[in-house]
Amino acid sequence: MRGLFLGMVLSLGLGLVMVYLLVALGILSVSLLRVPEVQLLVFWTQRNLGLSVLPFGLTLVLYARSLRRLAQRLDADRPQEEIVQLEHLTDVWISLFFGIGVIWTAIGMRSALLYALGDAQVIAEAGAFTVLQRLVDGGILTALSTTILGGAGGYLMRLGKTFFVGVRLNRYYGDQEQRATGKLERLLGEIRDSLHRLPAWPTDAAKSPRAHR
Repeated sequence: MRGLFLGMVLSLGLGLVMVYLLVALGILSVSLLRVPEVQLLVFWTQRNLGLSVLPFGLTLVLYARSLRRLAQRLDADRPQEEIVQLEHLTDVWISLFFGIGVIWTAIGMRSALLYALGDAQVIAEAGAFTVLQRLVDGGILTALSTTILGGAGGYLMRLGKTFFVGVRLNRYYGDQEQRATGKLERLLGEIRDSLHRLPAWPTDAAKSPRAHR
């Protein structure tokens, strides 16, 4: 059931990202006059997040895919190497989501400052409000919004991992530890039995000729 849910989220997320990319690039025009709330949401997303939706969405899709595969491997009780690799890959996508927020913030701030302060003549003639407007037009809103999205989204992704596979991961690693402990105990038992089956070595006193007189 959880795997089906993750599959639906994966497909929906990929579809929304592709549609948004086409709209943002001006290739596709979508009018939702009967649903003005959705239209406002699309406009707000395009103004505040811009094309950062693409790397954010792609990372989220890859995260959902890795989380789904991890859940399937846990249910199938696959070897520990596969589980560790998939868990590490899931953590990589979470860290990448954080990183995209940081990187896009730096890109947005640089773009906004270059656009607002790049023309010295315009700055000399314009007032503070004009400079602020040029900062907004240059992408400072995108820079701030991606910071919030990267941080909040990354923590939510961690929460999602804990919710979907946290209990099963703890149980799996506990079982693996018990198996390793059991193997070690059996090995020690076999060594002990082998030592008990060895013939007793004569002592130095028994080997000495004077001991027989």
